[in-house]
Parts: sequence; C-alpha cells; structure tokens
Amino acid sequence: MAGIIPFPKERSQSSRRMPKHTPFRSLAEYSIVWPVLKTLQWLPLPLARWASGSLAAGVRLLTPGWRRVAEQNLRLALPETSQRDHDRIVRGVYQQLARVLLALARAPRLNASNIGGWIQYEGFEHYRQALAKGRGVLFLTAHLGNWELSAMAHALFGNPMHVMVRPLDNPWLDRLVESLRKRCGNQTIRKQDAARDVLRLLRRNEAVGILADQNSAGGDSVFVDFFGVRASATAGFVKLAMRSGAAVLPGFALWKESEKRYVLRFYPPLEMVSTGNPSEDVVANTQRCQSCIEAVIREHPDQWLWIHRRWKTRPPGEAPIY
Repeated sequence: MAGIIPFPKERSQSSRRMPKHTPFRSLAEYSIVWPVLKTLQWLPLPLARWASGSLAAGVRLLTPGWRRVAEQNLRLALPETSQRDHDRIVRGVYQQLARVLLALARAPRLNASNIGGWIQYEGFEHYRQALAKGRGVLFLTAHLGNWELSAMAHALFGNPMHVMVRPLDNPWLDRLVESLRKRCGNQTIRKQDAARDVLRLLRRNEAVGILADQNSAGGDSVFVDFFGVRASATAGFVKLAMRSGAAVLPGFALWKESEKRYVLRFYPPLEMVSTGNPSEDVVANTQRCQSCIEAVIREHPDQWLWIHRRWKTRPPGEAPIY
C-alpha cells in the first residue's frame, strides 16, 4: 500500500520548458533531503515528531500554490463545509505529510517488536479471508493517512507484500526511498508496464498494493464521479482485478488521535460487476473503487492529499479547473 511521497511542482510557464532534473538539481535536492531523513531517524522519537511537525508548518507557509490548489479542491468537493473547516483540513494535510515523512525516515528502526506502538490492525479477518480464496489480493488504497507506514507495518506484522510505485524524477532520491521501502520486507513494482508482473504475483496468491486516487491523464483512463464532480481515474486497477479474479480489498492507515497512532483498517472486499459488457463493467467497477475511496476521505478529510490536482483532466469540452 505504499506509493510515492508526492510533491506537486509549482512551476512558471518558462520553467516548464526546462529539463525536469539536471544532475546538479538532483544532487542539490538529495543533499537537503538525506540529512533531514537521517536527523528524523536518529532523534529521540518525541523530538523527531516535533521536528517533522515544525517542518510541515514551515513548508505550508512556503507553498502558497499548494494551498491554493487545496482550497480550490475543497470548495469544489466539500462546498457545504465552512472556510474555517477548510483551513483546518489544509493544516491537517501538511501534518499528515509530516507523519508520512517521519515513518519513512524511521523505517530502519522499525521492527516486529515496536511496530505496534505506531499502528494496529482493524479488520484483519477481511485480508485473511481474501487470501484464503487463492486468487491473490489487490489492495485498493490512496494517498490517505499514512500510505508508507501501512505497507511497512503489514510486512512487519508477518505479511510482506508488493507495492506499485512511480519512480521519483530524482534518481538519487529514488534509490534512497526505494531502499527505505524495502527495509521491512516488501518488494516494489515499477508502475511502467507492470501489468504482467502484477498478474503473475496474483496467480501466486500474493498481495499487491496500488494507490488509485490520483488524476489519470493516460489512455487507460475513464471518467467517474468523485465528490460529485467528473474525475479522470485509472482503469488499470479494475482491469487487473477483472482479469485475475483477485479480491479487491480497500485498506488505509488512518490516524487515531485518541491513541496517537494509526489503525491499519481493512474493509470488506469490493465485488466487481460482471454483466458481460467489458467496457461498461470497467467504468462501473472503477466507479465502485472511487466511491469507496471517497467515502473514507469524507470520514477523514484532513488526512487526504488535497494539494494534488485531482480534477486536472477534464472531459472533452469542459473548461480547466486549475
């Protein structure tokens, strides 16, 4: 259930013509991120939590473009909520990113004996029953809660899995994050041309986690309703489910403020529609998956990545939202 730590880019029109990552830029970014991760890894945990939270507050002040995207998304998706609630949700988004960064930084220090202090299971029977069917498990997850910690915890609890990731633009950081994700026993699958690998793993009755909540601009996309607004979503996830017969299991690591830790919550599996019309089934099943993600976001709105331009791709003829 892991995925990339997304950092939306604020770029001017002229900067879009520049190469995404020169060797100098990659090295400069690495020279900033690596010390931050190492510092968070070795600080006493209470101090590391304070430091990551302070870092998030600073980043929030320095990224007005991200805040504008979040506010626009909230007006679009949750028009019934007040501006005060929107502000609270946006602050929560940054604090949630701080917790994701902290979990990734502490990966080398996480083990089976201490992971329970970070996260607990809820609904594990759904995973056990899905695996017992012998067709593999596709975890439906999102940039909601702590997607990095969810996969690490699942492995440390004795259930290593495979996670689909998009390589980071910075090759230095990509290698660093890749090594951290594998520390707890998981394996990664590169997103490009991954269908064959995923189907092979599902035939072996293994589990694969895929983040399916972001805007999809590729040819393998369909438009569905998301918070009452048409949104472009990847159809690849449900095509894998329909072809393999794997169980589709929604799972999210959600912050529980009362206990100051996460709960890795597995929901009952989603049944895939099969009417005999494959193209209609793909749209219907993609809608089911996106509606499931939406329902959990509505329960925990301050834990979703509102700074992402979720509604960027529009149906033909519609004006841009951003």
